[in-house]
Amino acid sequence: MLVKWIRCTVVDRRGFERGQRKWAGLLGEPGFRGQGGGWSFRRPDVAHIFGFWESRAFYDSFMARSHDRLAAGQAGTFKNTQVRLFERRFDVKVGFQPRFSDADVVRVAHCRVHEDRVEHFTHVQEKVWNPAMAGSPGMLRGVFGEAPGSEFLVLSIWDSAAEHGKYRTERVERLALRAQTETDVAAIAGDVVALESTWTV
Repeated sequence: MLVKWIRCTVVDRRGFERGQRKWAGLLGEPGFRGQGGGWSFRRPDVAHIFGFWESRAFYDSFMARSHDRLAAGQAGTFKNTQVRLFERRFDVKVGFQPRFSDADVVRVAHCRVHEDRVEHFTHVQEKVWNPAMAGSPGMLRGVFGEAPGSEFLVLSIWDSAAEHGKYRTERVERLALRAQTETDVAAIAGDVVALESTWTV
């Protein structure tokens, strides 16, 4: 499965939200699995959108055919767009489905990992971070993806900001020490996203 992450700064909020609803046109596209997104908790003008496709081939076909028509509705409403694609390596909690209707919050972590530490980083993601997240109340599902150049995405979907906050304060620091995160990671950026139900496709 291919995971697409879009981050942009919105300059016309009402126009952007109006355009975002038009992405319902993705339904019925071959290979499309789901899409959701919302606003950054930290920066209210930043929007994040997460899209899921069966494979790169289906995604490329959509980009060549229908993308520009759907995107036209949002022209001029945003700037500073960053788009990244990741291949799913494994699920955080079993049986990941790209559903957002039962969730309030998405936590996204984008990691650039030292090349010689990729194996270790992937191993601790599976053996340390995943079980801790999967066992946390309120964590619904998640996915761990990889892009060329030792780049990784950890996406976790939560039923509430409160439950995610508890996990952060109670466990993250301790887990980071155990996982040797500082040794593995060259750079990490992340955000917490308040999901907008009208953006879910």
